[in-house]
Amino acid sequence: MKLFNKILVANRSEIAIRVAKSAKALGIKTVMVYSEVEADAMHVKSGDESYCLGEVELNDTYLHIEKIIDVAAKSKCDAIHPGYGFLAENPLFVKACEDAGITFIGPNARAMQIMGNKIEARDFIKKIGIPITDGITGDPVFLLEAGKTIPFPLLIKAAAGGGGKGMRIVRNEKELKNALESTSREAKAYFGDSTVYIEKFIEEPRHIEIQILADNYGNVIHLFERECSIQRRYQKIIEESPSPTITDEVRSKMGEAAVKIGKEIGYNNAGTVEFLVDKDLNFYFLEMNTRVQVEHPVTEMVTGIDIVKEQILIGAENPLSFKQKDIKQNGHAIECRIYAEDPENNFLPSPGKMTFYKEPQGEGIRVDTGVEKATTIQSFFDPMISKLIVWGVDRKIAREKMIIALKDYIIHGIKTNILYLIQMLQNEAFIKNQISTNFCEESLDEMLSICEAYKKETPYYVPLISYLIYSLHTKKKPAHQNIWEHIGYWRDLMNFNVTLEEEEICVFINRKKNSHIKFEISDEKYMVTVKSMLDGRLELIINGEEFITYVSTEENGNAYISCNGNIFTAKRNDILIKEDVFSGAGIFVKDTKDVISPMPGKIIKLNVKEKETVKKGDVLIVVEAMKMENVIHAPKDGVIAQVNVMVGEMVDSSKTLIEFKE
Repeated sequence: MKLFNKILVANRSEIAIRVAKSAKALGIKTVMVYSEVEADAMHVKSGDESYCLGEVELNDTYLHIEKIIDVAAKSKCDAIHPGYGFLAENPLFVKACEDAGITFIGPNARAMQIMGNKIEARDFIKKIGIPITDGITGDPVFLLEAGKTIPFPLLIKAAAGGGGKGMRIVRNEKELKNALESTSREAKAYFGDSTVYIEKFIEEPRHIEIQILADNYGNVIHLFERECSIQRRYQKIIEESPSPTITDEVRSKMGEAAVKIGKEIGYNNAGTVEFLVDKDLNFYFLEMNTRVQVEHPVTEMVTGIDIVKEQILIGAENPLSFKQKDIKQNGHAIECRIYAEDPENNFLPSPGKMTFYKEPQGEGIRVDTGVEKATTIQSFFDPMISKLIVWGVDRKIAREKMIIALKDYIIHGIKTNILYLIQMLQNEAFIKNQISTNFCEESLDEMLSICEAYKKETPYYVPLISYLIYSLHTKKKPAHQNIWEHIGYWRDLMNFNVTLEEEEICVFINRKKNSHIKFEISDEKYMVTVKSMLDGRLELIINGEEFITYVSTEENGNAYISCNGNIFTAKRNDILIKEDVFSGAGIFVKDTKDVISPMPGKIIKLNVKEKETVKKGDVLIVVEAMKMENVIHAPKDGVIAQVNVMVGEMVDSSKTLIEFKE
């Protein structure tokens, strides 16, 4: 078996750590790269060596080909693994590796070039007889007219895109112009190519993809399929294998089609062929991702094959060690992507500082992440915190195990999609597999209502009592004035005014000598026993019923309490603090005249100037954060008094962007 001596991982966070793990298992050393803002990141410490590429701008760090090649050469690496995203599907990077005499662990430049461009890929697929929908390509001006020849709804895509970036659904002519311009702008920003194309949008489709592996000797096999239909903004959030949708016959045909594509294009290394499947189980080529996929772990869980290890071995000129007949699907795996985002605020990214971080553990549970403790989630990168993967003997068992694991995944201080994922997995439509790629969008209001109702099922006294017990026992000295520090905690009788979820509640506490604590809340009495309390985890018995909760506090005294997948916010009103706010990003209007940035990010478009009159709903400004465009609309009719930013400027969430006249 041929092996590399040292591999540079041209990526960050969980995928960089994932590559290092497989390389280490093969006895190969790894070199990590990073930007200044993540010098202490988990992926930096996972390699044998690490090198800083620059401050933070992607074009100066993870997208800077010359810098990465230079680091690889100086550290004497004989191969580079690109992970996914960034330069993973850039033929120029492949060429640069070749020119430097360094092996690129991925497909050849020709396959990448064809499949990386939506237009070339479509032409190639048509020639080899794989089903595909019709489409039109061109610049936004041409497509504004040409697009009207295809019946609405339309799907606009970046020609060189992937990963859900640079995609828009357009349902009427009125939306077409802005959608074309925005998609073209995103395409240029993320892929260096502003070309876009339009195709007919298939209503209620399923998104099912086939994982393939191909060596340098013409051998191509598939590792079966992944169902990826639960998406928001074209980003997958739940993936599973096997697909509960397709039949064995369709599975076989899709696998054969994917292998045919791989052979016809002369593919080598790992790749994924994505298909749309309609209600009649007809499948249509969507795109091919010429890299390892984010969701590759579900395939690893059901096949037992380490895909990243195979990538490395193929890159080192080893032939595939198994044939198609050797690959079997065993059991069922589900992956949930844990994002720093706020489902209640249209899934806007939610960067910020964590106050608590705990991963679930257990047999058949896997967490791929770049986070090892409570940390700050930066706005410069993708909002994905981790991938939670579980395996079960069947879909029912895997789904139930995932729900338990999600409830035991504790993240405080920032918004996440964990509760949303819990409710999605408990939704009847998901259980019965009555879903499509549109399900998240169409069911958003219903899902948010379900999340709200589920939260109300937790008795309010549980987080309230948990917080007070934690607050009165904790040895951490807050950086604020607390009157109980002067008179001493745990007098026998105490009264507290606590704000829980914005409601002020009076609590009377009577501490008993036999370790029981008596709480009186709104004329109700609760006898509490603390079974254990360690590192923010509390086991309590309240009126004979057992509860497990998690509590953490911010520096300003605001607290987060987790219980059964829900997170509550609280604060003690006897704690004197200057600021009286909870963290969390969101577009808001201050004193009815100031528009504040929804999050830290970069201004990429400014539509207004001073003294200009605007109508409620007009697009004022576009902020790019966490690889996503966030459009800020006028909150009311009015006149712009002052514009405080310019295109290209970096802003934080406290920045006043635009002021309205009184």
